[in-house]
Amino acid sequence: MDIFQVQRGEYEITTDKGRLDFNVIHDILSQSYWSSGIPMDTVKKAAQNAVTFGIYHGKQQVGYARVVTDYATFAYLADVFVVESERGNGLSKWLVESILDAPFLQGLRRWMLATRDAHGLYQQYGFTPLENPDIFMQINHPDIYNTGKNN
Repeated sequence: MDIFQVQRGEYEITTDKGRLDFNVIHDILSQSYWSSGIPMDTVKKAAQNAVTFGIYHGKQQVGYARVVTDYATFAYLADVFVVESERGNGLSKWLVESILDAPFLQGLRRWMLATRDAHGLYQQYGFTPLENPDIFMQINHPDIYNTGKNN
């Protein structure tokens, strides 16, 4: 897959994994409600096995998201964040738009994500609550990073 990138003023979004600042990504994710305590090795492995989108202001990474996908039918949007100092600049909206517009992610039958507090953002782009949540199942280990059983 070719590197995808879009520019807006002084900001750039790119899928270039070589630019990822894992210190920034790990710092945010390890303190988030959805992956509290996540080890650095797990952050790197997750990025390696997904399509990653970094937001950069110059050389500094200020946002991130990753998409787990088969490129044909399904995509799961995860780990979306913009660093606190850059919030309020429309970057999260631009990031979601850029991800959904990426040429290699077109024609998918289903997109999914999980969020506790950003429903309004994602609803703007067509995400809705599950119509039939009773048909979905999961294995969930919410404390896996804090129990030491993620090896």
